[in-house]
Amino acid sequence: MPGPSLSFCGLPNRGSDYEGASIVILPVPFDKTSTWMKGADKGPAAIMEASRYLEFYDIETGSEVLKKGIFTAGPVRSGSSAALIRKAASVVSRYLKDGKLVVTLGGEHSVSIGAIKSYAERYKDLSILHLDAHADSRDSYEGSRYNHACVIARAREFVGNIVSVGIRSMDASERPGIDGKRMFFAHTIHNSDEWIDGAVGLLTDNAYITIDLDVFDPAIMPSTGTPEPGGLGWYQVMNLLSSVAKSKQVVGFDVVELCPSHLKAPDFLAAKLIYTLLSYIYAYAGRKKKRST
Repeated sequence: MPGPSLSFCGLPNRGSDYEGASIVILPVPFDKTSTWMKGADKGPAAIMEASRYLEFYDIETGSEVLKKGIFTAGPVRSGSSAALIRKAASVVSRYLKDGKLVVTLGGEHSVSIGAIKSYAERYKDLSILHLDAHADSRDSYEGSRYNHACVIARAREFVGNIVSVGIRSMDASERPGIDGKRMFFAHTIHNSDEWIDGAVGLLTDNAYITIDLDVFDPAIMPSTGTPEPGGLGWYQVMNLLSSVAKSKQVVGFDVVELCPSHLKAPDFLAAKLIYTLLSYIYAYAGRKKKRST
């Protein structure tokens, strides 16, 4: 099962490494429906390039998640949104059958639909934590039901419990379908972390996380196709993710909408985000198991 020459953390990527890997990084370099700045298809390569410069020891968890085995798969490509989603769903399902935790790298946010579909089929009690600047709940946009502005509307077809965090932009047509108890608007949470326990408490035991990088404030994440002012900071997002990993089983996640530029810090932020979340998932899973025995 060969992977690309460019791999996460700069690891050698022999086919034999797949069997021993707990984690599969799945690049999906797709950017067909972006509505402002193009370039999200270059996001996965930029993340993997930046990941070569990570320190592999995580201070917060005292762990090296690299030792769990990280395999970078070959990229999923397609010329159309519908075909891309079907193809990604099939690939993710194959990795899930092999017992892997799949991290999907976009690409625009529509690439998450295929991964979410696969996870929903495998985990019947699945919930989704959705981090984003935008509600992404339009039933269709610019003539497509698979536009990046429709990803949560499509996700609701597979998963009933979706908790959205960091939202600060939506169309009036989206508001009637919003569950106010499960949407944490940026303007109400930006100055504290007191809301985190409430958000985490709404999730089921098996949680999938979809992270649009524009959830972060443009001051630290300017490299997105549709930046919105008033976003969350690094530690606020990581405190949320840490809390989820401590109390839930995070079965998989995706990171999408990096639109690389000449600035390299945002690429590194995305790589660090992925590595740190993986560190949380595996370090805290072990501690939960010890507490239950």
